[in-house]
Amino acid sequence: MQPYHSAVNYFAHGLPWLDHPYVVAGTAVPDWLSVVDRQARVRARTVQPHADVSGPEDAQLAAGILQHLDDDQWFHGTRGFVEVTGAMTRSFREVLGPGDGMRCSFLGHIVTELLLDRVLIDQHPGLLDRYYDVLEQVEPEFIEANVNRWARQPTRQLDPFIPLFLSERFLDDYSDSERLLRRLNQVMRRVKLPSLPRDVLSVLDEGCVLVSDRQEDLLPAEQYPGLS
Repeated sequence: MQPYHSAVNYFAHGLPWLDHPYVVAGTAVPDWLSVVDRQARVRARTVQPHADVSGPEDAQLAAGILQHLDDDQWFHGTRGFVEVTGAMTRSFREVLGPGDGMRCSFLGHIVTELLLDRVLIDQHPGLLDRYYDVLEQVEPEFIEANVNRWARQPTRQLDPFIPLFLSERFLDDYSDSERLLRRLNQVMRRVKLPSLPRDVLSVLDEGCVLVSDRQEDLLPAEQYPGLS
């Protein structure tokens, strides 16, 4: 089992909630499940009745899950996301060739998200360590038990996966294009797409500048609280 992902913003989702460990964990749950057990998907309608940021730990976990689902809904609908993913897709196509459309579209989407985490991590020195420290405070067994109350079907994969996610710390690699490429190729293998050549390093570097320039369009202030 590998602690990698298809398309996530772990740090962006969790950053506003670092004072609430179980909310942070909740913001990661949908993506953890997408890695370890896609059948155990959580739905807003089953989580909503249990959610309360100020409530007990299970209510905070539910609130974090709802926050993630809400974040995804508005984020993927922003003008910034549509335009940046389009630009990233074209950049990958220029390197990989016009006959590689599916992989380029997939990369345009996930790399936009990974580079947004990269930009936020670079902007907030020390907070990635705090993100992991916060998640070290949660109980994986407790998280799995509560997710199984709300998920479409139960899973036994979440409890063992969370410590692996914490020990691997792959978010550390986002700030270096060489290491990010290695992580991307792990994703490519997991989704059964061809590995990426080193030629895409220039796309990652240029994409980081683009994402930084369009950050306000990707994370509108009226939608994303950041650290305020």
